[in-house]
Amino acid sequence: MTSLRRSGLREYLRGSWRILLKELSAFGLVGAVAFVIDVGLFAALSSYGALKAKAVSMVASTTVAYVGNRYLSFSHRARSTIGRETSFFFGINLITLIFSELVLALFVYGFDYGHTSRMVFVVNLATIGIGTVFRFWAYKRFVFLHPDKVHAPDADLDVELAE
Repeated sequence: MTSLRRSGLREYLRGSWRILLKELSAFGLVGAVAFVIDVGLFAALSSYGALKAKAVSMVASTTVAYVGNRYLSFSHRARSTIGRETSFFFGINLITLIFSELVLALFVYGFDYGHTSRMVFVVNLATIGIGTVFRFWAYKRFVFLHPDKVHAPDADLDVELAE
């Protein structure tokens, strides 16, 4: 009986790692495309102001990232309603945009770096990195749910998300 439990646990862990590896690698690929869009647009538009450039670049990269994450990174996960999924996805990205804008504003206006200074570009990269870790966790937790959470007969997503 104990060896049967160990065998089942081993299979579960082996399958879980494969899924996590698939999600991380696809998330990285989608993220790389979104990163190029974000950084490229930010650099191209920074002469209009770092905060405006960040807002435009992030909206564009987030839109591309949604499609990539839905159909590549988390394609194996359950689908809830499109309205719920997109509102959570873009809400999470709004949180990261606000964080990025606040940090950029601190450097541009608080520390008096120019909109096109090298430091502002470095800070932008740092906020993208921090936001990426937050987004991966939040997408798995709130946006692209495990099938068991969505399709269970007594599934209450509001209760599940409150945990």
